This record gives sequence, C-alpha cells and structure tokens, in this order.
Amino acid sequence: QVQLVESGGGLVQAGGSLRLSCAASGSMFSIISMDWYRQAPGNKRELVAGITSGGSANYADTVKSRFTISRDNAKNTMYLQMNSLQPEDTAVYNCHALIYRMDSRVANHYWGQGTQVTVSS
Repeated sequence: QVQLVESGGGLVQAGGSLRLSCAASGSMFSIISMDWYRQAPGNKRELVAGITSGGSANYADTVKSRFTISRDNAKNTMYLQMNSLQPEDTAVYNCHALIYRMDSRVANHYWGQGTQVTVSS
C-alpha cells in the first residue's frame, strides 16, 4: 500500500505565502516523479509544477516566478513553496506521484486527497 497525504493549505491574503507538503508512505516503492495539480471551481484541473527523482523541476508559466517545488528523497516528501499568492491561485491542490511498486513490479499513479488554498482580495 502506498498513500499520498497533503498538508499546508489554508486561507491567506493576497501577497502571502503557504508551503504545501505531500508525503508518500508505505513500503517497497520508489518515486519516479511527483507533481502538484490544482482545480478551481468551474475550471479544469491544471498542472502547477512537477519534479523528477533527480530534481528536475517544471512550472506552469503563471506560477514559475512565485512558486518553488522541491523534494526530500529521504522523507519521500514533496513541497510547494508558494509566495506572492494571488486570488487566482485559489483552488484545491492535489499531489500526484508516479510510483514504482517493487512488490508488483509496476508503476502506478497515486493521488492525494487534496488541500484547499484560498487567497482573499
């Protein structure tokens, strides 16, 4: 069993900051890549940022100057540091990971439960 658990969402004013965390737990797995998606009410889900096991990161153009994605391989945890938050960043943020299961020898996609980010004004 592998699970992803997100944390760090909340309510902030425009210009504020939040740090999201996504921790993978379980056994006999290795993380190939991890990503943050978000979906605002009435909008389609969009990719915010992603990072590979080697640390290569990519960002949506709308966030690349403000957000920083990182990961701690020893902790199997991914972070998204969000600075200069704006109302348009308001959304449910979901963690996604492509994970290799050593027990079954397959790679599967996993999703966290989501964490709400709300930016006022």
